[in-house]
This record gives sequence, structure tokens and C-alpha cells, in this order.
Amino acid sequence: MATRETSESARRTQADRRATTRSALLEAAARGLSRYGYANLALERVATEAGYTRGALYHQFANKEELALAVVEWVHETWDAEVGQLAADEADPVDALMAIARGHAVYCRRDVARVMMTLRIEFTGQDHPVGRALEEIVERLVADCVDRIAAGRKSGAIPPGPPLRETALAYLGALSGLVIQLAGQAPFDVELADRAVRGVLGLPPAPLTTASQGAAAATPPTHNPLREG
Repeated sequence: MATRETSESARRTQADRRATTRSALLEAAARGLSRYGYANLALERVATEAGYTRGALYHQFANKEELALAVVEWVHETWDAEVGQLAADEADPVDALMAIARGHAVYCRRDVARVMMTLRIEFTGQDHPVGRALEEIVERLVADCVDRIAAGRKSGAIPPGPPLRETALAYLGALSGLVIQLAGQAPFDVELADRAVRGVLGLPPAPLTTASQGAAAATPPTHNPLREG
């Protein structure tokens, strides 16, 4: 009995170490893909930044393509757990869309968040496994946004506007561009993401937060010589 328990404990410990190694390599690879793209990703640098040897990396991933595909899936899973679940918890479609906007802004404060956009740009027009995996994820997100916008328009919460797919693409495009430009500029990244997507959806802007009101009050008025004299 003791031998069996020891063996099971050893297997669990080995599995834990493997999971820890894999997680560290995925995070380092995500940072590398965000910064350098797929073509310029150096596996030895990924392993070094993660604190492991290149051999340890190849023990987990056969090649760069397999690693990149795993990163795409890992980023998608973490985004879904941290952002997608916020929307899933909202019964109202407008609240769900706002939850995605705010949650995505928070998610993009980390340095791995640009990996999806970087790879999408790199693989545009190419028939590549990584590009296809990305497009499948994006298409599911677009479809989800289409459904929520349609439900909001049906209830009258979202006013009529351009076709649903075009509106969903504009919503995601405005959100992605804004949070990249304002990455880490808390809390204004969240507030401006909310206001940007409200504009795309045709909704009135939310009231300014206390932080924004304070920042506006602290900003000195702009000098305008045309008002003088």
C-alpha cells in the first residue's frame, strides 16, 4: 500500500512539474510572439526567458508551430476565463457587451495580450495552421457579439444601425485598437473602452467616473490667444 501511494504521489509531483514548465514556456512564448511575431520567434530565447533549457521546451513542444498553436489556445482560454465569463454572467445583452469591453481592457494590461492581434496581422492572407486557429477563435467571438447586438436591438436597448456583422466587427475593432493604445493606463483604459464601444453601438456615453472628473479638474485650461484682448 505504501509503495502504491508513493508511486501515485511521485506521478502527481511529476505532472505538477510538467504543468508548471508548460505554463512558464507558454507565457514566455506569448510575450515573444507579442513582441517579435511568429517568423522572428527564437525558441532558445523563449526557453531562456522561461528559465528552462531548449531541451525542456522540445520535451513539451515538437516545433515552433506546435508551440504557437498552444499559445493561441492558452491565450484564448485565459481570456475566456477572465473576460468571457464576465459576459456569460450577464443576462442583459448590453451589460454583457459592456462587460466584455471593460474586461478586455483589464486583460490587455498584461504584456501577453497583443499576441492575437500580432499573429492575425502576420498571417493575414496566408493559409497557415496558426492563422486558421486564430480565425476560428475570432469568428466565434464575432458570432457571439452578433447574437448579443441582435438581442439588444430586438429588445430596443440598442438602436437600429448598420448590419449586425459589420457592427460586431466595428465593436471589436474599436475595442482592440483602443486598449492597445492605452495599455496599462488604468483606470482610463476601462472607462474609455466602455465609452468607445457605446459609441459604436449607438448608446449614450456612461457618466464620467470620479477618477476622470478629478483628472479633468486637475488639468489646467489650454491657452487660447484668440480669446485674449
